[in-house]
Amino acid sequence: MAKGTNRLVSLDIFRGLTVFFMIIVNTPGSWEHVYAPLRHAKWHGCTPTDLVFPFFLFIVGVSLWYSMKKYGHEINTGSLLRIFRRTITIFALGLLLAIFPRFVRDYSTLRIMGVLQRIALAYFFGAIFCLTIKRDYLWIVIAVILVGYYAILGIFGGPDPYSLQGNIASKFDAAILGQKHLYGGFGIPFDPEGLLSTLPAICTVLIGFYIGELIGKSAADGKTVLKLILLGIASTGLGLLWGLLFPINKPLWTSSYVLYTAGLGMLLLAIIYLIADVWKLQKWGVPFMVFGTNALFSYFLAGIWTRMMLYVIKMGEGEEKISFYTWFYDKVCVPVAGNLNGSLMFALIQVLIIWGISYILYRKKVFIRL
Repeated sequence: MAKGTNRLVSLDIFRGLTVFFMIIVNTPGSWEHVYAPLRHAKWHGCTPTDLVFPFFLFIVGVSLWYSMKKYGHEINTGSLLRIFRRTITIFALGLLLAIFPRFVRDYSTLRIMGVLQRIALAYFFGAIFCLTIKRDYLWIVIAVILVGYYAILGIFGGPDPYSLQGNIASKFDAAILGQKHLYGGFGIPFDPEGLLSTLPAICTVLIGFYIGELIGKSAADGKTVLKLILLGIASTGLGLLWGLLFPINKPLWTSSYVLYTAGLGMLLLAIIYLIADVWKLQKWGVPFMVFGTNALFSYFLAGIWTRMMLYVIKMGEGEEKISFYTWFYDKVCVPVAGNLNGSLMFALIQVLIIWGISYILYRKKVFIRL
């Protein structure tokens, strides 16, 4: 634990590292010039970028065990109020990001789901499951959801049930939310953060909760690290094996993807935990802890700043007027580093801007709890 606090240092570092990469992959100077590891897989498969979101949900689950300790890991007035307040706040912030700064718009085409909205729903149902079901039986819930999702996509999908055009998830989401409220970036109405695919995402939170309990109830020593490593290897391997039948796929958040990414999350957490909490080597992680102690705030702030650069701050006059986002990339980053490196340079500068604001909060020990 961090000295004088109730925070797990390795968890804050891991969370901050995840937010760091979230901002980088979301804000390249140009989407036409992005290094391959910083792109999502086109459909099946998993790049380093495809690990970022599941890692964050995994961390949500680990954090859930610690945050619910003061409520005795039980459903009561205090825990329910916290769960509802946090769910509504995070979901509302996600909608605000989708709207900002164009509040006067055609709301009939507003995308309802998104990253923060999925975090909110996965957190809500994950928390309810964790606090109402005995932890000895929680693994059964995980198994039922993952196998059930596999069956739903396989039975109700088309001839190619795991394809962009044939999956049942897009049809389900269109029926509930309406096609006009779905993401259109794949060329057809399909939301990678849709409702049906949020179901297996809940399991990412539940697995994280298990790991939070394992760490929280164990001594900070090599045995705990070994347990994390063995569980991580087992989960990653099982995900890869299942992936032969049920492809690893982020947009569909397939069950194999859940196990594969959760396993890798355990392995990375084990390494950070060994260094920061077992060996007590923590100074290297301070830059990431700046993000990790105000993770959702930092992510939200990055989203607001990106939209301001795109839609609010303009450069030039008349027909020559362009967004500050485009101007900064074209006039500052490209001349210095070229198209590809300039795009990465742009993203790193955005990270530094948000980090600077978060650092002020970190120094003042201000932790914004959503």
